[in-house]
Amino acid sequence: MKILLGTFLVGFMTLIAVERTEPANQDKELGKVSWFRNYDEAIKEAQRLNKPIFCFFQEVPGCATCRNYGFDVMSDPIMVDFIENEFIPLCIFNNKKGHDAEILKMFGEPSWNNPVVRILDVKGNSVKRIHGKYSTKAVLEESIHALKVTNSVPLYAELYHQELSARQKEALYFQMYCFWSGEGKLGDIEGVVGTEPGWMNGAEVVRVYSDGNELGKKELLEEGEKRGLKYVDEPGTFREDKDPQYYLKNSKYASIPLLEIQKTRINSSLYNGNDPSVFLSPSQLKWLDQKSVNSEYEKNFRTTWWTRKGL
Repeated sequence: MKILLGTFLVGFMTLIAVERTEPANQDKELGKVSWFRNYDEAIKEAQRLNKPIFCFFQEVPGCATCRNYGFDVMSDPIMVDFIENEFIPLCIFNNKKGHDAEILKMFGEPSWNNPVVRILDVKGNSVKRIHGKYSTKAVLEESIHALKVTNSVPLYAELYHQELSARQKEALYFQMYCFWSGEGKLGDIEGVVGTEPGWMNGAEVVRVYSDGNELGKKELLEEGEKRGLKYVDEPGTFREDKDPQYYLKNSKYASIPLLEIQKTRINSSLYNGNDPSVFLSPSQLKWLDQKSVNSEYEKNFRTTWWTRKGL
C-alpha cells in the first residue's frame, strides 16, 4: 500500500511540476519566466486570480532574434517580476504540432515567426497584440497600457518604465549645506530618475538626472529653489562622494538589488520619514523580509538579482 501511495504521490507531483516551465532548465528563448504551457490551464488560473494572460508566441528553438528576445526582454529582472505577478504567463511555441498549433491557429498567428505577445483577458479575448518590438522598454510600455484596461498598474513597473524612458542628456547641479539632505529633498520629485552627492568648487552639490519628458529644466529649477537648493549655473569638475544615497545605505533596503530610480525614491522616502516599500516589486519585498545583512544595492543589478534567485 505504501509503495502504491508513493507511486501516486510521485505521479501527482510530476503533473504539478509540468504545469509551469522551470527557468533554471528551459530553452533560452523562454528567458527566465516560469510559463504555463497549456492554454486551458492558463484560462482557469486567470479566472481564479482575476488576472489577464501574458500570452507569448515564440519560436523554440529559434533564430537569433528569438534567442536575443529571451535573453534580453524575458530575462530582464523587473520584466519577469511584472509578467509573473501581474499576469498569468503562457507560452505557445509557433513551430510545434498539437496543442501549440491549435492555439496558434485560433489566434491567427503565423508559424515560424519572430516573438509576438498578446495580452488576453480572463475569457481569452485579445486586448493587445505586441509585435515588431524587441526591447524591454517597448514591451513593458505596451503591457502597461494593456494592463490598465482591466487592472491597476503597480508602482514598480511605472518607475521602471520611467527609468527606461529617461533620456538623461543633461545633468543639473544644485548646491546645499549638506548633499545628503539635498538628495533627500530632490529625490521624490516627479521626473527625477537619479541623484548623486558630491563636491564641486569646494562646495557640496547634488547632481540630478531627470527623465527629460515629464519634468523640464524650468520646473526642476523652480522646485529645487522651493526646497532650499541653489542651482549651479556654471558647473565645474564634479567629484562624487563615497556614500551616495546615504539614508538608503544605512537602512535594511541596502540589502536588496535596486534600480537606480528605486534607489533615488527610497533614499528620499527614508529622509522624509515615509514608507519606501511601496517602490519595491514582489521579489524585492520578499527579500526585504529575509533581513539579509549583506549590502547589495550598489552591485550590478541584473547579476545580483539572478544570483539571489539562484539562476
